[in-house]
Amino acid sequence: MKLYTRRHLFFSTITTVMITAAAVLGAQKIFFSGSRSQPQEAVPQKNADEESAALQSAPSQQSAQSAGSQFLQSQTLVASPAVTYTADEQQNISVYQQFNEAVVNITTQVMGMNWFFEPIAEDGGSGSGSIIDSRGYVITNVHVIEKATKIYISLYDGSQYEGRVIGSDVESDIAVLKFDPPKDLVLKTIQFGDSEKLKVGQKVIAIGNPFGFERTLTTGIVSALGRPIKNSNNIIIRGMIQTDASINPGNSGGPLLDTAGNMIGINTMIYSSSGSNAGIGFAVPASTARRVVSDLLQYGKVRRGAIQASLVQMSRAIADYARLDISYGILVSETARGGNADKAGIKGGTQAVRYGNSRNARTFYIGGDIIVGIDGVQVSTYSDYYSMLENKRPGDTVTVTIHRNKKNYDCKVVLAEESSVQ
Repeated sequence: MKLYTRRHLFFSTITTVMITAAAVLGAQKIFFSGSRSQPQEAVPQKNADEESAALQSAPSQQSAQSAGSQFLQSQTLVASPAVTYTADEQQNISVYQQFNEAVVNITTQVMGMNWFFEPIAEDGGSGSGSIIDSRGYVITNVHVIEKATKIYISLYDGSQYEGRVIGSDVESDIAVLKFDPPKDLVLKTIQFGDSEKLKVGQKVIAIGNPFGFERTLTTGIVSALGRPIKNSNNIIIRGMIQTDASINPGNSGGPLLDTAGNMIGINTMIYSSSGSNAGIGFAVPASTARRVVSDLLQYGKVRRGAIQASLVQMSRAIADYARLDISYGILVSETARGGNADKAGIKGGTQAVRYGNSRNARTFYIGGDIIVGIDGVQVSTYSDYYSMLENKRPGDTVTVTIHRNKKNYDCKVVLAEESSVQ
């Protein structure tokens, strides 16, 4: 066997590489010179199938570039058109833009007691309100400012002013507040609409401050009209507007608007087992609110017609003691001499009795008439009685149905300024 040194192997490898490279270059030269010497042939026209095959066999890089180009074009097309809104959306946007600045946030302070039974100021409730006059008059609910020692009214721009009560009416749950804006501040206001022309199914818009979130807009429809609803003071407010627009704690006192931005109601309460919106909310109609506000601004109270008599709520105990055949209605204890009840022929009682425990006992008279209806509507409780006189003015005439000697009689009564016994 022949042996080779490292030197021999190195030179042998170099020689082999050079010979191989020369052979490759020579072959390429022969090939290209042969191609140039041959005549060019006409390129045959491809049919549709061949074109399709050619496209399908195109390099993947070109396909990726084409797809990328199409994606960029599609993105440009999506972003370029202007944003459009439906007619319903545009309506909501328009009402909010025009009137949200007229909705205020109302917070209160109440007087509490610390651990040492010392009076201290505490945070009270909160709610909403509407500016109804550019001088700083605001309408809200009575229960929003109930027991308040201080009232603060916050505007859309975050500015806050101390408010004062001009007048309040528990029977309608309506209160009018006043704050003093700077002279150079132009306040936006909301006008009363016509709640008498509302229809079930009509769209409504609520703006308020639910749970402290300022100027929130919700929409819905009028679900029902003319609802008699008992408020937290056990007073029945008649003619309430029922809506499914979301009304939550903090919405109270805020406006319920029609699509033109007119205030057709004052959001007042909800029906819910959890305390949050359940799709059933109620608003005091604008017809009631307008009349109440007018009286509060002019007189500081609401002028309602009244029957001049001392009245007692009937009960089963009174009916059994007096041996009466009914236990509902309003017992007439006394009538004012020469008053409207006396003139209408309504009779008071003749037998004095004491009712209640020794500490809260009350003396009244039995044997008189029992009011069981007003203007054809049954009156069973005080709430019924006051709600029937809610919209009546002094001077209005009402038909009072009385129960006497197991029979009913109708009497015409011209309502007076207030109920009293002389």
